[in-house]
Amino acid sequence: MAGEREALTAYLEYYRATVEMKCRGLSTEQARTRCMPPSTLSLHGLVRHLAGVERWWFQQNFERRDVPFLFFTEDNPDLDFNPPADADFGSDQDAWRAECAVSRDIVAAHGLDDPARPLDWYEDVDLRWLILRMITEYAQHCGHVDLLREGIDGKTGA
Repeated sequence: MAGEREALTAYLEYYRATVEMKCRGLSTEQARTRCMPPSTLSLHGLVRHLAGVERWWFQQNFERRDVPFLFFTEDNPDLDFNPPADADFGSDQDAWRAECAVSRDIVAAHGLDDPARPLDWYEDVDLRWLILRMITEYAQHCGHVDLLREGIDGKTGA
């Protein structure tokens, strides 16, 4: 039987692996496809979004690292969901994988009860809460990822 930390991190890793699997074998054009109108979501945009979410919660909020936003500017706050024409899907997947690796290191370096005060919140949260928050984020977007992949080439399932 898995302990709490192992169970939480295993669920988060499952969802990360699902995103990885659903993006496997796609061309940049396919990854940019917005195949579920009226939604403007694309797999490329979701990968960029998840990279930014990993950085936002683990580095910028939990450890308060002074790192820049990945896909956000004051002039264009939607660079994650709306990649520019020259954005490379493979490079953005690599950025997401790198953010996941940093997040894993942060989780490994802290106890589940270690607190942090998110930048725009009124109360502390602990690492346990943050991992659960990320599981929720990924679970929501894995549903989107599944539908988008099916719309691109009909592939379904885990």
